[in-house]
Amino acid sequence: MKQVFFLFCAIFFYTSNTLAQKNNLDIKSQAALVFNAQNAHVIYDKNADKVMPIASITKLMTAMVTLDARLSPNEKITITNADVDKLKHSSSRLPVGSSYPRNELLRLALMSSENRAAAALARTYPGGTKAFVDAMNQKAKKIGMANSRFVDSTGLNSNNVATARDLAKLVSSSNSYSAIREFSTTSQHSVSPGNKRAQLQYVNSNSLVRNQGWDIGVSKTGYLSDAGRCLVMQAKISGQPVVIVLLNSWGKNTRIGDANRVKKWIESNQGRRQV
Repeated sequence: MKQVFFLFCAIFFYTSNTLAQKNNLDIKSQAALVFNAQNAHVIYDKNADKVMPIASITKLMTAMVTLDARLSPNEKITITNADVDKLKHSSSRLPVGSSYPRNELLRLALMSSENRAAAALARTYPGGTKAFVDAMNQKAKKIGMANSRFVDSTGLNSNNVATARDLAKLVSSSNSYSAIREFSTTSQHSVSPGNKRAQLQYVNSNSLVRNQGWDIGVSKTGYLSDAGRCLVMQAKISGQPVVIVLLNSWGKNTRIGDANRVKKWIESNQGRRQV
């Protein structure tokens, strides 16, 4: 009788464990948070309060500070040597000496993570780059990003840090800006550097914005060796506004795979649990 009891327990444990694995969301990214922006319900979290480098996710804050300043969107800004990345020596397709309207630089910074564009936006802010970074940190405090710190407008500095929980607040706040919604989800765009140069063609760094199965309102990718591959989005899934934060995903496709796993998991669990 005792053997039968232990056999029953073993079968029950195995079955329960299998069902739990099937029903649980398996995220590969080191830190993550999935949040329903409509009912403030946290659907999933993993290391959500760990402070981590955020790379170019920074540019969402850059965009909010730029837009809050209500500067002329059509003012021409010239790329200078001050905008060249001397920290990571990353490449840029915007030549020194070329000029673009502020709105074009904002679009390129959001959709294609153009670092010179983000640097130029900060440099031409009233009071210059230092005043811009101060405004970034003030804005972070205002929207409740208690464990975040910004030191530049590009995200190239790994001292730009936040938690996944803080970044959910950043995404939710940025969703209230129509320009951020439009620019961050632009699938492709071209700009003219002038001087008879050919137009520069850009595509969105998040391939999901070109996927018809997704309805994305805000999007931003990021990558640094210290931060891994990062992705944040606000998207409608099963009719609900869902914020997805994925940090330190290793491998080119892991963050995209994680996002697709989130979407599929929410859709398959619709009606069986609160989302």
